[in-house]
Amino acid sequence: MTDAQHSSGEGHMSRTHEHHQELREAARHFGRRRFLTVTGAAAALAFATQLPAAGSAAAAELDARRVTEDPFTLGVASGDPLPGSVLLWTRLAPRPFEPDGGLPDRRVTVHWELARDERFRRTVRRGAATAHAEFRHAVHVEAEHLEPGREYFYRFRVGAWTSPVGRTRTAPAPGAHNASLSLAAVSCQAYHDGHFTAHRHLAEEDVDVVFHLGDYLYEYAVNATGGARAYTDRVLPAVFNRETLTLEDYRLRYALYKTDPDLRAAHAAHPFVVTWDDHETENNYAGDTPENTVPPEEFLLRRAAAYRAYWEHQPLRRPQLPDGPDMRLYRRLGFGRLAQFDILDTRQYRSDQAYGDGWQVPGPESEDPSRTLTGATQERWLLDGWRRSRARWNLLPQQVVFAERRDRPTADFKLSMDSWDGYPASRQRILAGAEAAGVENLMVLTGDVHVSYGLDLKADFRDPSSRTVGTEVVTTSISSGKDGADRPSNYDKLTQANPHLRFFNGRRGYVKVSLDRESARADFRTVPYVTTPGAPVTTAASFVTEAGNPGLTPA
Repeated sequence: MTDAQHSSGEGHMSRTHEHHQELREAARHFGRRRFLTVTGAAAALAFATQLPAAGSAAAAELDARRVTEDPFTLGVASGDPLPGSVLLWTRLAPRPFEPDGGLPDRRVTVHWELARDERFRRTVRRGAATAHAEFRHAVHVEAEHLEPGREYFYRFRVGAWTSPVGRTRTAPAPGAHNASLSLAAVSCQAYHDGHFTAHRHLAEEDVDVVFHLGDYLYEYAVNATGGARAYTDRVLPAVFNRETLTLEDYRLRYALYKTDPDLRAAHAAHPFVVTWDDHETENNYAGDTPENTVPPEEFLLRRAAAYRAYWEHQPLRRPQLPDGPDMRLYRRLGFGRLAQFDILDTRQYRSDQAYGDGWQVPGPESEDPSRTLTGATQERWLLDGWRRSRARWNLLPQQVVFAERRDRPTADFKLSMDSWDGYPASRQRILAGAEAAGVENLMVLTGDVHVSYGLDLKADFRDPSSRTVGTEVVTTSISSGKDGADRPSNYDKLTQANPHLRFFNGRRGYVKVSLDRESARADFRTVPYVTTPGAPVTTAASFVTEAGNPGLTPA
């Protein structure tokens, strides 16, 4: 759970009311039962989420010579690297703060190139893709027939315009005995809380892949001066000074975030593997249960709009294209024999938070064995994947804190009902499944909480002397929570209450993890401030866990 920062004002409230009415009008025609079917959802969403038509019914093509302004204002990105393929992304938006991006309702042909050098003297693949107006001219290119474990450079062209150059990398071959892998994990980048300085430093890091663990954007209003950024050189349009509710709202909000030069630099420098948390849709929603008391059909329309905009603006492959309010985001990536990544979605399928959410004393409701954070299907998929894994390290990129986290060192402690602590039976099934599968080197990668944690995973968190069965590395936020502090106000209570908590820091930044056959090293990289630009980056702490000997020790 994060703190909401809502803007107020008569205009904002009026516009929000109009948007609620738009959702209600669309939802009114569909009962809950019909909406929850695929056909019902598709029908309900026809007003906002059309798919491109085929054949003669397709939209007319725009002559690229008529694109007279730079269409690559949102940059380029790559993602989900496979041994012979990588996903390349861009979105054409000459005027990103306008609902149509500054382009007419026509399809646009976009040419792309992939080369071994950044000057494109050794081009290895090229092709053309269609940017459809129905997807707000987003482009998703699955560049195939590539060599495994190799660095590539890519760019796009439309008419006389050429995009910035991006750098990407394919994964090693499935059976490769690759000796090392370097990754970074990031999360929680509230535009209104500060600058994305950490992304600028991340762009300079030598990493093979970046995992974004959620809260890529926030649904809250951003005022004319950018909130804590306190702009004096620009005025943001009023379209951002309201909470996101409709597809247009979410699309515009992604456009605002992706115009940030530091975020664009990080995407251009590294392939990203993304998963969402709550704020890409709405704070602390659970499955089809919203944070606020609105009809479920209305919330599912909002969820569908959020999921659609997410796919349009992220380097995701075709299987992740949403179907109404549903989107298969959990997926598996392998990096040779060294690492397997099982990327989770802990929002879409979870049971509603126990005891009304927040920090609560645990009890029968939260400890109900039927409660789930992943849903049964995703849980089976995860455990089956572990049973088949031959990787040295099994990493679990996901959203909310996995280890137990008591808020005080006394018997009346409370736990966060939004994290795995609110779903302890679900957590225990995951740990038992890892043990049954023979997973010896389990590392959970987490975001959400706007602080850095290093945690040992215990067989029984009630017994500090129980076996350590894995490690958890929690990355702090990019900007959410503003500047933060090295020692947050609850530092003493949390460290005393949780002996398995090895590290705790409250500054902004990211974490870099370096894997080899013998060990994994986590470097917690932090910046001292984000409310003003240009902060330096330092390593707050480094920890190592040895293969076959789980648990974090200072490096």
